Amino acid sequence: MLNFFKKDPAPTPVTAPTWAERLKQGLARTRLTLGVQIGALFSGGNINEAVYEELETILLTADVGISATASLLEDVRNEVKRQALSDTTQLRAALQESMIRLLEPLAQPLDTTGHQPFVIMLVGVNGAGKTTTIGKLAWSLQRQGKSVLIAAGDTFRAAAREQLQSWGERNNVHVIASDGGDPAAVIFDAVNSARARGIDVVLADTAGRLPTQLNLMEEIRKVHRVIGKALPGAPHEVLLVLDANTGQNAVSQVKAFDDAIQVTGLALTKLDGTAKGGVIAAIAQARPIAIRFIGMGETIEDLEPFNAREFVEALFS
Repeated sequence: MLNFFKKDPAPTPVTAPTWAERLKQGLARTRLTLGVQIGALFSGGNINEAVYEELETILLTADVGISATASLLEDVRNEVKRQALSDTTQLRAALQESMIRLLEPLAQPLDTTGHQPFVIMLVGVNGAGKTTTIGKLAWSLQRQGKSVLIAAGDTFRAAAREQLQSWGERNNVHVIASDGGDPAAVIFDAVNSARARGIDVVLADTAGRLPTQLNLMEEIRKVHRVIGKALPGAPHEVLLVLDANTGQNAVSQVKAFDDAIQVTGLALTKLDGTAKGGVIAAIAQARPIAIRFIGMGETIEDLEPFNAREFVEALFS
């Protein structure tokens, strides 16, 4: 007898990709520039000067930068001598470990436990991804059980306030904003509000600044000073948000902002859209500031603490 009521097989559950898998996918364009070319270079043969010269070209193409490239090559040469390596297939692991050694000291997660409220001042040029980073960071902090307040300190750009308010609604986080006015005053009010309400973390947005615009950089110094008046010792973190697509220009931004307001942490965004992911090594060499986060994509989960070994392995896989 035919069974007309036979059940369809249960659908196979779809497992969400891990962060390591998403990182590998996100670094695909950089890997095409760096990992694939290095794979071809390290496919066999004797280690000689021609190999080192080609490796130098590959690293520079991936925006690793002149100084970092020179440092990595020197480290690799020393490893070749120390381990008596002779075949290019052995160079891949040596280069990978060399880059990990360069980046690992900077893999320092953000710790917000030392102060309440813990004030994070976010800076960067327009388009770097500050607003999106604030939204993702608010979500991440809340998952850690932290209460969050957002200060919309970019009073020059109405869209910035609207975007932050949208993120605030998504995260159920209060946003203190003002139509125009003094950015420092908005953040001053936000810090005082956080103190009164027992908020754990304040995320203070600031207007996008080009390092070459000296009058605007002075404005951001003013914001920094005013935060300190609202809460002595604050801001406790000055987080510079960098767009990985800018390549070597990101190094210039790090130097300029650090000289102006002493940057304490970096967030490197948009790694999924660039072939210049090697710039992270250039930054580490030029101005070794803690890399707090790396970001890819627009979803709320796409911001993770920086892990040097995980990053380099994804780059070379």
